[in-house]
Amino acid sequence: MSVSRETTMRPLLALSAAIDLLNEKIGYICNWLVLAACVVSAGNAMIRYAFGYSSNGWLELQWYMFAVLVMFGASYTFKRNEHVRVEIFYLILSERGQLWLDLIGTLCFLIPSCLLLSYLSWPFFMQAYAVGELSSNAGGLIRWPIKFVVPAGMVLLALQGVSEVIKRIAALQNLVTIDAKYERPMQ
Repeated sequence: MSVSRETTMRPLLALSAAIDLLNEKIGYICNWLVLAACVVSAGNAMIRYAFGYSSNGWLELQWYMFAVLVMFGASYTFKRNEHVRVEIFYLILSERGQLWLDLIGTLCFLIPSCLLLSYLSWPFFMQAYAVGELSSNAGGLIRWPIKFVVPAGMVLLALQGVSEVIKRIAALQNLVTIDAKYERPMQ
C-alpha cells in the first residue's frame, strides 16, 4: 500500500517542486522590485524638489512596481509560510491538525477564491488590452499590462495552493516531512 502511495505521489511532488521553484524565482524578482520602487520614489522626489520637474510616468511606475510586488509576492509569501492566518485555532492544534487545517483551508477557500478572482478580473484586462488603454494622466503609462497582474497573480497564488495541498497530503501520509510550523511574528 505504501509503495503505491509513493508511486502516486512522486509525480505530484515533482509538480509541487516545479511550482515552488517558479514562485521562488518570482519572489526573487519581487525582492529586487522593492529596491527598484524605493530608488524610483527617491529619484522622483529629488528631481521634483531639486529641479521642479515632476512626471506622472515615474509615479505610475512606482504604483505598477508595488502592484506587481503585492500580487506576485503573495504566492512567494505563501510558499514560505509567512502569510497572514487566523491563529485562534491554529496554535492550539497539533502539527498533524495544523496540516489538516492548512489542507482544508487551501482546498475550500484559497484555491476557489483565487480562481474566481482570476476569472472575474480577466475581462477587465481583456477590455483594457483590446482598446490599448492608456493612463488618463499626462505623461502616464499604458494601463493594460498592469491589469494583467491581477489575474496572473491570482493564478500564481492558486498554483502555490496546489503545491501546498500536495505537500500536506504527502506529509499526512508520512511520505515527506515539511516545515509547516507557524511561528507567531514578534510585534
